[in-house]
Amino acid sequence: MVETHRNFDARHSTTDSGGHNSEWLGQARLTCIITNVALNEAGGGPGNWPGLACLWQMAEITTLSEAVAGLVRDGDMVAMEGFTHLIPFAAGHEVIRQRRKNLTLVRMTPDVIYDQLIGAGCAKKLIFSWGGNPGVGSLHRLRDAVEHDWPLPLEIQEHGHGDLSNAYVAGASKLPFAVLRAYAGSDLPKHNERIKFIECPFTGEKLAAVPAIEPDASIIHAQKADRKGNVLLWGILGVQKEAVLAAKRAIVTVEEIVDDLKAWPNACILPGWTISAVCCVPGGAFPSYAHGYYERDNRFYQAWDGIARDRETFQSWIKTYVLETADFAEFRRAFGESVAQAKQ
Repeated sequence: MVETHRNFDARHSTTDSGGHNSEWLGQARLTCIITNVALNEAGGGPGNWPGLACLWQMAEITTLSEAVAGLVRDGDMVAMEGFTHLIPFAAGHEVIRQRRKNLTLVRMTPDVIYDQLIGAGCAKKLIFSWGGNPGVGSLHRLRDAVEHDWPLPLEIQEHGHGDLSNAYVAGASKLPFAVLRAYAGSDLPKHNERIKFIECPFTGEKLAAVPAIEPDASIIHAQKADRKGNVLLWGILGVQKEAVLAAKRAIVTVEEIVDDLKAWPNACILPGWTISAVCCVPGGAFPSYAHGYYERDNRFYQAWDGIARDRETFQSWIKTYVLETADFAEFRRAFGESVAQAKQ
């Protein structure tokens, strides 16, 4: 991927040398593909910006390996969202496969995929609002990192659900922080210095404030994209939309790419200009489910408890099914064969 994806807040209210009035831009947030240009050359409408290769650029349709290689970097803040379903397991595996490190991982409900990323040594910090193996118990790799610094020390920053979801909204709105009525009687602010309290300038009420979440890269899974990179998702949405809009770069894996989304009124659609890359990865949310495509594999979550409890067992699993597989399709084949053999 040779192009650089940047978010650009246009605030011009003057006239350039060509006489193009750019006041119409106001506070518009443009998502641009910028190639060897200076932002201060902008003036007039999108078609009249001399020297500025700035378009309402559609997302690039590419492979997941290429997207992660170009858009997820060591040291990044990375958010992988998906609530109950549409959890981006395929993308998480690719981050492990490419051995990204020193990541600050953000997720409202870190579950098995973040247990895998932490155990594989990809993370230095976790920002979250709940953590566990849903319906089963603890995340043993997360606990080992926090309690015993294995495989690496892990800094944790815990929030409440309402807090973190509002922080995403603030990031998507390009605001510096979120304000909410929360934490009355809670001890959590004593353990998280990023939770502050302010006085409302209108009522004098004491309110909680938290900094905006603005990931370097956000990754989600969805059901469909069209060939222009527009994405349609449905079912339980969580904060996928906000995570994408708050990020500098965004990757969306999808079950299929179609000519026509056939979206219904009021559907949740992420336009292609908000996304950096779209990757077709059927089954990319497995073992979670994709509403309308496949069900959750509850047995996987139950089995994960035993796999993750022991360091050597975990390392062997990651090596066999992630590091030594070429992609998620090969992971699914290898894992499916092992399950079939276990039933014999």
